[in-house]
Amino acid sequence: MHVEFGVLGPVAAWDAAGAPVALKGPRHRAVLARLIVARRRVVPVSLLVDDLWTHPPHDAVGTLRTFVAALRRALEPERLPRTPPRLLVTEGAGYALRAETSSVDAWRFEQATTDANTLTPDAAITRLDEALASWRGPAYTEFADAPWARPERSRLGELRLYAVERRAEAMLAVGRAAAAVPDLDAHVAEHPWREDAWRLLALALYRTGRQGDALAVLRRARSLLVEQLGIDPSPQLRRLEQDVLGQADHLNHHAPIAAAERVWSEAAAAYDRTVASGARARLESTVGLLRNLAVTGGGGLQAAREHRAAAITAAEELGDAELTARVIGAYDVPAIWTRPDDPEQAARVVAAAERALGGLPPDSHEATRARLLATVALESRGTCSVQALHAAQQAEEIARRLDDPALLAFALNGVFMQSFQRAGLAPRRDEIGAELIRLSARHGLTTSEVLGHLIRIQALSALADFHRADEHAAAADHLAERYELPLVGVFTQWYRALRHSAGGRAGLDETETAYREAAGRLEGSGMPGLERGILPLALLCLRVQHDLPAPIDDDLDWGPYHPWARPLVLLAKDRSADAADALRKAPDPPRDLLFEAMWCLAGRAAVVLGNTEVMERAYHELSPAAAELAGAGSGLVTLGPVSSYLAEIRTRAKELR
Repeated sequence: MHVEFGVLGPVAAWDAAGAPVALKGPRHRAVLARLIVARRRVVPVSLLVDDLWTHPPHDAVGTLRTFVAALRRALEPERLPRTPPRLLVTEGAGYALRAETSSVDAWRFEQATTDANTLTPDAAITRLDEALASWRGPAYTEFADAPWARPERSRLGELRLYAVERRAEAMLAVGRAAAAVPDLDAHVAEHPWREDAWRLLALALYRTGRQGDALAVLRRARSLLVEQLGIDPSPQLRRLEQDVLGQADHLNHHAPIAAAERVWSEAAAAYDRTVASGARARLESTVGLLRNLAVTGGGGLQAAREHRAAAITAAEELGDAELTARVIGAYDVPAIWTRPDDPEQAARVVAAAERALGGLPPDSHEATRARLLATVALESRGTCSVQALHAAQQAEEIARRLDDPALLAFALNGVFMQSFQRAGLAPRRDEIGAELIRLSARHGLTTSEVLGHLIRIQALSALADFHRADEHAAAADHLAERYELPLVGVFTQWYRALRHSAGGRAGLDETETAYREAAGRLEGSGMPGLERGILPLALLCLRVQHDLPAPIDDDLDWGPYHPWARPLVLLAKDRSADAADALRKAPDPPRDLLFEAMWCLAGRAAVVLGNTEVMERAYHELSPAAAELAGAGSGLVTLGPVSSYLAEIRTRAKELR
């Protein structure tokens, strides 16, 4: 049963049909609210008792247990007797609510305000409108006086005010100043100490032709701050007052973003007027747009993928091999993950690139050929085909001979994608990442520079050099913020969850929470090849590291990792015979970023089941990576040192001889 939780107002819950869930009395709701405040972490029983009662009754623990039991019945009415709860769980000497990020209105609101920072103003307005509409009243309304709720109420209240102001800022950016005035007027009346709100209101009034009202607002703000708080207005407010008095030209523009949108609209209109609708140049221009679209966020990446396929089809239909080659090769969007988001489309792109290679006239430029070869290498990721490897090597050789930095960066991305012929190649990939960074920094190839940092995060994680990996994560985040590359944060947040797992800096619960939050960032990222199955895999790896049974939730979508996770899941269910059968049927793992991790999972199951054949194969495949952390080369998950699995296999093999 899916349950939605609401704390932006009175504490409430709703079932999958939207019907309210009966939560009984105020202390039942207090237990639920206290667990939501903990954000999936375990709250010890002793702390819950202290938070619920000023003077706890004699049998406070027993009473608390009855509250928990009643909540479990309400939240999971279809749960069979003596089966473990999935939402309100017992862990150690405490309880935790294992709700997904998307199931709690406060958590969704927080994510929405974060997402809005990376969206266009129009999209940000829509996102913030939806988020602000989720408020039914003050957060945790009935627990306003509870000490445990006070910090979270304050934090969420501040976040709401920030969202109101960011929405107003976005409205100013798209020229909707008049519409922003009423809400801002009410906002400053209710929160008169927020200087940014006064600034936005004055600016909105000025842009609607109300210069006198704008000055009056700024002087009212000054008076309140000086007389009530004894402080002068901020430099921003003082400068705005001078600009309004002087009717500064820059105040007449909506904002730099709006100016950029105006330039874009005018340039696009000019292009439409001057370039004939049937001109082949339009196809090449389209690919240039798609390259930029692909790095703007999840929706942009997905749209770019779809339109790219259409552009290639259109180019082929024109029967011009050179045009087709340029359309295919111009899409040099950096790629870091070794599983394609759309395998069928990737195969079609490879086939089209190979046809274009065969159709190029002898006098075609070598760079055109190299870009097709790099495309074959990139789009053949995860296949480890000899043909793709040769394509990567040829593209690199041509790029170096032509001394073309952008072409070399593209080719090196293909070389990276074909650097998984065996385990233990993290040092080689680290070299590729280092060269990409040097090359890109010299020639202003920002997205390729970010790619280099991400590659080094992966490689250095495999080598357990987290100090340097941290530096590259910080560098990637800096570039992403500076150049508006929101998808980079998906990988750096997952890396930091990996750091929790590998660095021993946090317990199991905190690390699980970090992984679940990172998985929430993946939703809507436009990267299904990365998203599907990765959270269950991360949780499995974490549990294997802690010598705990695999998760047995039948609703988990293991995605492409199912064949290697299934034996351990069946073992956790005490189904040894089925586990042995699943292990025998499991194919060899694909040679990609998780190659070592999959072999470690298979090796662990083989040790438990006494399957010497799989143990021997796992030992052979893993031996070259004996000095690495299993799976950490993904930059996302880890199973710990490969050497420990090799030792485990050796010991078990001796026992079975």
